[in-house]
Amino acid sequence: MSISQQQVMEALGGVLDPELQRDLVTLNMVRHVSIDGGVVRLQLKVSSLHESLKSELRSRVTAALRGIEAGVEGVEIEFTTGLAQGGGGESKPKQPESEGVDLPGVKHIIAVGAGKGGVGKSTVSVNLAVGLARQGAKVGILDGDIYGPSLPTMMGLDRFEAKAEGKHLLPFEVHGVKAMSLGSLVEDEKPLIWRGPMAHGAFRQLISQTLWGDLDYLIIDLPPGTGDVPLTMAQLLPLTGAVVVCTPQKVAQDDARRAVAMFRQMRIEVLGVVENMSYFIGDDGKEYDIFGKGGAELMAQQSGIPFLGRIPINTALRYNADAGDPSANFTGDDALARDLSELSRGLVSQVSMHLMSEAADRPTLNVT
Repeated sequence: MSISQQQVMEALGGVLDPELQRDLVTLNMVRHVSIDGGVVRLQLKVSSLHESLKSELRSRVTAALRGIEAGVEGVEIEFTTGLAQGGGGESKPKQPESEGVDLPGVKHIIAVGAGKGGVGKSTVSVNLAVGLARQGAKVGILDGDIYGPSLPTMMGLDRFEAKAEGKHLLPFEVHGVKAMSLGSLVEDEKPLIWRGPMAHGAFRQLISQTLWGDLDYLIIDLPPGTGDVPLTMAQLLPLTGAVVVCTPQKVAQDDARRAVAMFRQMRIEVLGVVENMSYFIGDDGKEYDIFGKGGAELMAQQSGIPFLGRIPINTALRYNADAGDPSANFTGDDALARDLSELSRGLVSQVSMHLMSEAADRPTLNVT
């Protein structure tokens, strides 16, 4: 009895992609099937040619096809790269290699993202940058939230005038950090309305035309969600990894999981989760878990992601952000300074462990 293509596709419909946890047929990863006697030859389109992914897929596909009753004597798989897309349509042409941005003086690029707004992503970005700088690192921070830039206020950039050198922007140097934000280049209160290509162009211009110099870390504060700017970032930059910010309540956890899934789909290492607004200490000295302390830590454990630490609801944190003085977070409240310093030390540890692991191949995204 000969093997049919229908039998092969039905078998592949039961094989899940190791990262996306959806079947290969739904993801449109099966690009070609041929059968020669008892040998099945496949072409699978994957988002990465990393050996661990290929090995796991090869094992799953082979096991599924050898389970066909008609009998499969051999399985040969060819992998091609590109993001798999659902719906059965053909993929777009591969972006040219020139699409990427080269930042030769920057050692590590860390994206800070969240699945929803209002969880304190910019607060975490700014204090990670300042904390790393206070540890002696050369640090830059880019306000990638081109829809609602926060750095002009939170780092006091609005007190300075933007400067250029030729066709390049000079970053502001404040609190031991080199900073750049679109909010410092446009008129105050001007609405920032962008369509997809405009957002792509604005982000690319900010990152590529700023004279960053030599940096140990470049922190990128992303806009919330999973839209154009995160995709552009992954397409343009050789990211070391990402940090996801989440508040404790379940609705924020659900959105944070989507952010984690987005980074993983783009083959970006999630270096850790930060729980913001974790608790509040009242004037009576009692700790109040307003949003349910520990939810983000539980989400991190369930997702197999390191937990970097928690930040409480703190009046000083809010005051210093409004005053554009994040350095004061590390010199006033001892408990706050300890929590923020632990976050930056934890990030350094995770970057080191990531680089020592097999996952240290720096990810890029080719939109096809």
